Amino acid sequence: MNSSETQYDVVIVGGAAAGLTAALYSARRTLSTLVISKDIGGQASITSEIENYPGRGLVDGFELMDDFRKQSEKFGARIVIDEVTRVTPKSETSFEITTVSGTTYSAKGVILAFGLTPRDLGVPGEAQFKGRGVSTCVTCDGPLYKGKTVAVVGTGLPLVDGAELMIKIAAHVYAVEKKQKFVGEKAMIALVEAAPNVEKLFSSEVTEILGDQKVTGIRVKNSVSGEEKNIAVDGVFTELGYIAKTDCVKGVIELDGENHIVIDEKNATDVPGVFAAGDITSVSYKQVVVSAGEGAKAALSLYTYLQSKGVIARGVNIDWGIVKA
Repeated sequence: MNSSETQYDVVIVGGAAAGLTAALYSARRTLSTLVISKDIGGQASITSEIENYPGRGLVDGFELMDDFRKQSEKFGARIVIDEVTRVTPKSETSFEITTVSGTTYSAKGVILAFGLTPRDLGVPGEAQFKGRGVSTCVTCDGPLYKGKTVAVVGTGLPLVDGAELMIKIAAHVYAVEKKQKFVGEKAMIALVEAAPNVEKLFSSEVTEILGDQKVTGIRVKNSVSGEEKNIAVDGVFTELGYIAKTDCVKGVIELDGENHIVIDEKNATDVPGVFAAGDITSVSYKQVVVSAGEGAKAALSLYTYLQSKGVIARGVNIDWGIVKA
């Protein structure tokens, strides 16, 4: 691999909504841009239907993320499927990015835009039916189950949050909590417990997700009595929270108590030249549209930063690329 393939103005870690949008804006500012990601689209790409992305109506998640990819590549961004193992600052405008494949890339600035990893139930049928009845995002997919029967499975605040939303949408909701009672905000718990269309299954865990072409039910075990039973449902929402896998920058940049990357209002981290966007940051609301907006902000902020350091020429902030949209 020659130097032109490993040296870039900007390296973006993550290839979902935040990373691909950042790549689009970076490339349109004529910065040589590389995206390194384990996959394209992240969680959004395995969501069968997205209906809350402005201007698109109902759209397949994979299709939406593929359009993000095509648009960023159209303006010159390069995408490499790999996994970043370490980001090493050499100076305020020089960084080394190493990957699992053993390749080392250099960049004048870095945007961290990899997302969060949902905690899995780890039961048979879960992986098989993801995107076909199994979802990790009530906000994203909940409206698709209007008038249907669903199970919200998890524990603590994520479970209560998910159940509170679904009781307004679904005809019937099974709230499967492995603890003996709900844990979370009292007012929200009261709303869930008072709902006529919720069935609370405490001290219970889902041991299998059932289905054929799509989800048809769950198998639930009560940890106190040992009783197991099958319950017919149209969809399963796993609300176990998310894991922030930030090992590649641990000890390099500031992280909060949940290992999210701490950023300011311009998406800058505490390391000059490193910006971050999307679900991996401390910004609230993990949604595609929010991540896309944050990705655009991060790219524009990095462009301004590189100008201030004299790495790129000052002047009019252009917003066109090598080809017309």
